[in-house]
Amino acid sequence: MGKAGEGLEDIVAGESAISSVDGQVGKLLYRGYDIRDLAEHSGFEEVCHLLWRGELPARKELDELRLHLRQEMALPPGVLDVLARMARRAEPMDALRTSVSALSTFDPPPTQTTRDANYPLALRLVARTPSIVAAYHRLRNGLEPVSPTPGLSLAENFLRMLNDKPPGPRTSRAMDVALVLHADHEFNASTFTARVIASTLADMYSATTGALGALKGPLHGGANTAVMQSLKEIHGVSDVEPWVKGQLGQKKKIFGFGHRVYKTMDPRAVVLKKLSQEVAREVGDTRWFDVSAKMEQVVLKEKQLNPNVDFYSASLYHVMGFPDDLFTPIFAVSRMSGWTAHILEQYGDNRLIRPRAEYTGPAERKYPARPA
Repeated sequence: MGKAGEGLEDIVAGESAISSVDGQVGKLLYRGYDIRDLAEHSGFEEVCHLLWRGELPARKELDELRLHLRQEMALPPGVLDVLARMARRAEPMDALRTSVSALSTFDPPPTQTTRDANYPLALRLVARTPSIVAAYHRLRNGLEPVSPTPGLSLAENFLRMLNDKPPGPRTSRAMDVALVLHADHEFNASTFTARVIASTLADMYSATTGALGALKGPLHGGANTAVMQSLKEIHGVSDVEPWVKGQLGQKKKIFGFGHRVYKTMDPRAVVLKKLSQEVAREVGDTRWFDVSAKMEQVVLKEKQLNPNVDFYSASLYHVMGFPDDLFTPIFAVSRMSGWTAHILEQYGDNRLIRPRAEYTGPAERKYPARPA
């Protein structure tokens, strides 16, 4: 058991009107809207507007946002050069982090840290993050990047740029729902990192680059990749229980379970579980879902832990054809919307984030006398 407040657990570190979590009942709200309703009825672009502007968009506003996002998806040639130099040498998250940082040299940030001045930059970052991920994946496989296609949603364009073929309606919808579910989650580690950096009045590129660094860790965004690696160690449903008990016996962490805030099942995991099952059945490969569902049962019985957002996103992304090391960059494609919303909010009413630490070192000491 950690000490009270360790890792800032249960510490309220600031105010935000963007999203809220009720861990006791398992509810996540974006600007007051239940994530389950948004996943069922909205799309990612609509959620971006909600996070940035505070309200769901009118039809004209949504059409304009979709148009602006498509217009901003093309990458500067200099960023493509950076990606080409890293091809086959960098992990995708490292390539994404470096490219977002490099964007600032081709698209200088505004000199003012106001919401209005930085809103266009937030839009460009959300538009270009999927382009970076798709371009890097193709370059590292010896393929040319694919340009965005007019008339497609951001989710459809991401799949089109990644695979160089039109995505099917089920896959497109699954991608769109996954982006909605991952868009924001209160003061998680990467979002808090972004807000701390923004509170110094650093530019949005600096803040989102820092957030990407935080997201990479296996205790945050990197957990979905670790989940898939675990699933691959298990040969079938009958092997799940001995595998889980073996991990627990060796006191090893089982990724994708438990959450600092939720005391019940993560509401995003509820939606992703259903989506993973539907897509698995459609593609005719239910093995990964079946193993995941069994693991959920065993871990709940043995440790009383529920799956979190990372758990079922792993099997979903796998049957959608994504390589394991793209799982966390796909998380970033979505979470860029939340990061930028929080940075805009921080700029809007800024105060430098500078907490104190409880000192646990020795009391004041005298410097020892030294022999002459």
